[in-house]
This record gives sequence, structure tokens and C-alpha cells, in this order.
Amino acid sequence: MHNIIRILALSGLAFVAACDDKQNKTVDRGIDSKHLSQLVAGVWVDPNGCDHWIIDDGVEGYLSMRLDPYGKPVCSGIAPPNTAVGPYKKGSRIGDPI
Repeated sequence: MHNIIRILALSGLAFVAACDDKQNKTVDRGIDSKHLSQLVAGVWVDPNGCDHWIIDDGVEGYLSMRLDPYGKPVCSGIAPPNTAVGPYKKGSRIGDPI
């Protein structure tokens, strides 16, 4: 019974630790840590045909909607919906395990 309580307590601590508030969202804090400007973004086209910037460093992935200077979505037609294009895995030293 004590082992179950200990496991539940440690699980709760791990859950709270996962919710930390990282102040600088431009820095990759994973195994292959570097500033995101050192990675190359590609474009993923969502089901509605709009663009999203994507970066995959092999362990973590980043996605941000592509917006014009007025904050409106960019739907460039660069690729069919649900397709990723570009060198979005460039700059990573870690291979994709999948």
C-alpha cells in the first residue's frame, strides 16, 4: 500500500514539473538545445489550405500559423492540404525515430 501511495505522489510531482512556465519560447530546451533561428522551417498546409510554419528537430516539433503583416492566415497554395513541404528537418543532428 505504501508503494502505491509513493508512486502516486511521485506521479503528481512529475505532472506539476511538466507544467513549468518557460519564459523564452524561442529556445529549444531538448537534447539538441539551440535557438530556433538555427533550425530551418518548412510549411505544413492544414485541411483548410492555410500555411503553418513547422520545425522538427528529431525529438520535438514546433508549429506556428503563418500570418500576413495584418495577422490574417496565409493560404498560399504551396501544397495540397495535409502536406508538409520544405527542409523543416534541416539543422537537426538527431534522426527521427519513427
